[in-house]
Amino acid sequence: MTQHLKPSTALLLTLPPLMWAGNAVVGRMVNELVPPMTLNLLRWALAFVLLLPLAAPVLRPGSAMWPYWKRFSLLGLLSVGLYNALQYLALHTSTPINVTLVASSTPVWMLLVGRLFFGATIHPRQLLGAALSICGVLLVLSRGSWGTLMQVQLVAGDAYILLAAAVWAYYSWMLSEHGKEPAAIRANWAMFLMAQIVFGLVWSALLAGGEWALTDARIQWGWPLAAALLFVAAGPALLAYRCWGAGVRLAGPSVAGFFSNLTPLFAALLSTLLLGDMPHGYHALAFVLIVGGIVVSTRR
Repeated sequence: MTQHLKPSTALLLTLPPLMWAGNAVVGRMVNELVPPMTLNLLRWALAFVLLLPLAAPVLRPGSAMWPYWKRFSLLGLLSVGLYNALQYLALHTSTPINVTLVASSTPVWMLLVGRLFFGATIHPRQLLGAALSICGVLLVLSRGSWGTLMQVQLVAGDAYILLAAAVWAYYSWMLSEHGKEPAAIRANWAMFLMAQIVFGLVWSALLAGGEWALTDARIQWGWPLAAALLFVAAGPALLAYRCWGAGVRLAGPSVAGFFSNLTPLFAALLSTLLLGDMPHGYHALAFVLIVGGIVVSTRR
């Protein structure tokens, strides 16, 4: 059944990719000001403060969240603790364009994780789509020269974002498990996100603590870092999550999935404007392959 996509719904689904692209670009811009694990901790700590007026009841001793603390702790580890930290870590050695393009391989990880851990069936059309997406990822990793793949020359950031994509895939499959969280919390986007942030902050603090103990970590405070923290907390962490949830409910996950792949295009535009990182021809070809793979795998 074909569903008419209203302009307002399209706007809801376009804002998150723009926020996610901005998150990658801003993360690259401040990588000399704050270490990645610390940036992730500060981001979500600020998001916690901003979200508190909307979700304070979930923190009360009698809240329905606490009996499900193991569930929310794992969700918080995968999303708040690991995914964003790995993305910021990747941006220390890779560009926002590369990071967002490689992250577009997430549908491939969705198939693998679903089959291995959740018993999902993989159809031939999905395999063809996965093959196209993998070719797009390999094109980015090879920097447009297939010969470099024979030498396995990977930038560390590319490996980090591949791991982040796998983490996000497992997290997404966990979200598809209905009835695993209290209905009252699941139905309220603010409380559902807050329940993940609470436990995710613990994981983020442990990772940041290890970063300060094992590396020469330091922070250069100033208005550029403050502005960056405010953006990544209010935009990619809160606004994007809210718009994405509302858009998915209106258009369905299949339609929404196509909008998520606008992220590399927005990242390319923002990188050109703010960082001077000009996109190359292989970026465009990789994007076509990745999106083509997703279209093939999700087309009925």
